[in-house]
Amino acid sequence: MKKSLLAILLAVGLICGSMTGCGGSTVAGNTQNDVNTSMESGAISGDADLLMYTVNDRGLNVRDDNYRTCYEVFVYSFWDSNSDGIGDLNGLIQKLDYINDGNDETDKDLGCNAIWLMPVMPSTTYHKYDVMDYYDIDPEYGTLDDFKRLVEECHARGINVIMDLVMNHTSSRHEWFRSACEYLDSLEPGQTPDEAVCPYVGYYNFTDKAQGNFHQVGDTEWFYEGQFWSEMPDLNLANKNVRQEFEDIARYWLELGVDGFRLDAVKEFYSGSTEKNIEVLSWFNDAVKSIKADTYLVGEVWEDYNGCSKYYESGLDSFFDFSFADSTGYISKVLNGNAKSGASTYGKAIEAVNDTILQYTDNYIDAPFYSNHDLARSAGYYSGEYAEEKVKMGHAMNLLMSGNAFIYYGEELGMKGSGRDENKRVGMYWSENTNMVGVCAGPVDADTVEMIYPSLEVQQEDPGSIYNYVKQAIKLRNIYPEIARGTMTFHQELSNDQVCVFTKEYEGSQLMIIFNLSENENAVDLSGISLNGKDAGNVEEAGMLQTSGAGVRIDGSRVIMPAYSVEIIK
Repeated sequence: MKKSLLAILLAVGLICGSMTGCGGSTVAGNTQNDVNTSMESGAISGDADLLMYTVNDRGLNVRDDNYRTCYEVFVYSFWDSNSDGIGDLNGLIQKLDYINDGNDETDKDLGCNAIWLMPVMPSTTYHKYDVMDYYDIDPEYGTLDDFKRLVEECHARGINVIMDLVMNHTSSRHEWFRSACEYLDSLEPGQTPDEAVCPYVGYYNFTDKAQGNFHQVGDTEWFYEGQFWSEMPDLNLANKNVRQEFEDIARYWLELGVDGFRLDAVKEFYSGSTEKNIEVLSWFNDAVKSIKADTYLVGEVWEDYNGCSKYYESGLDSFFDFSFADSTGYISKVLNGNAKSGASTYGKAIEAVNDTILQYTDNYIDAPFYSNHDLARSAGYYSGEYAEEKVKMGHAMNLLMSGNAFIYYGEELGMKGSGRDENKRVGMYWSENTNMVGVCAGPVDADTVEMIYPSLEVQQEDPGSIYNYVKQAIKLRNIYPEIARGTMTFHQELSNDQVCVFTKEYEGSQLMIIFNLSENENAVDLSGISLNGKDAGNVEEAGMLQTSGAGVRIDGSRVIMPAYSVEIIK
């Protein structure tokens, strides 16, 4: 939200405050002082956009730790600085102020304070998950000097940099693999490979027996494991030399200023063996933390929380919380009316995830996310009359969870993309003018994707847009450390199939977050509830997210919530 636009909205609010018919039963003089008074003062309603910006107009309290709001960037499709149609590091640098301008006094940026870079190392593919060289930058994206400048510019804005690190496999064109294959090709039939002659033959899983997901080495009698693709040979992570290689690789990038790593496909290190995978992760976690103690590590275990939680035994900071993501996750299930307990399912699920992880560790950072480069974009999860409201509420449910929350580029605009992977990774929707200088062409094999919602240049001028709603949700994370770091208590007695209520406590401070996840107005009776030592009649409104012109009303201890809204009190 631009300051000028906010000023206009506030001016309109002052006019509406003294008139009827301005979007609900408006309280006269709905100024900042009125909003900051306790809920005892009565109804706060009116235009939802105006109220959201007014109520949330508070100073930020951003902490410098690993509880952040992380923006996943596919560099290829983000912003193109040299007019070749492909995004690059210099293009990302040019757009960093969009993610975070580093100035808490402005309100023009998203407010994310970390970025996850999908792979940027040299590769044969557009997605770059087949790495040819772990010590360089793909020429399509730029140079090492460009990367160093990116890290410097990010840190100047308070943005941490998390790199995608692919340890499960390399490219078939990596020098390790090429050397190993050349050596195997030189062997006589029946001759046993000798690592003393060619160490790289021990870097991969070679065998002389054909089996599933193994591929032949040329015309030889040898085969290698490649679970994902023949051009992605799997590494042998039990090999001490391979482990030393990755310790050196991690040290190299950490010394260049990287703040952490996203570890790809960790449950496929040893497909089907959780214990072996945990051992690998334990080794890597210990090795990396010995180099830089506050390095942030997040792993991809594509399972629900029951399957993923045990991986926390490895000591890794985070694992992505797949239970809430995708069209089959708890968020979309609740919003689409497919959850057994309705809105209460959301709170119960958060509680269940926490309780399950605590069986393995009490020192973890959850990693909630809603969609990513492998999943259909979330705007496509919903249809019908309330589709846009559900899109917005889905983001609120993701971003108001505890942990290090992730948002995939373009999700803040409600971008669309499903089906083949390329469709999920199309060019960032900066403008309806796809010929605008800097706009990326996106993957060559992507289908034509017709967007549902407008581009950034349209949405940023609309206070009721998905983009501005997501900005407000992120802002609440940056105002209240309790949101990301707090211990959550689900209030089942206040929740039902349409409303979910929970509190979060951090450093002795409590916040209550109330979600109305339905198309109906709902009332929540807080009688008997104490928050920060205050009873229901004296707690304060702390934040708001709304999707319509209806506002929250307070009737004694009852909080009357409009459809698809979030209320935060303290």
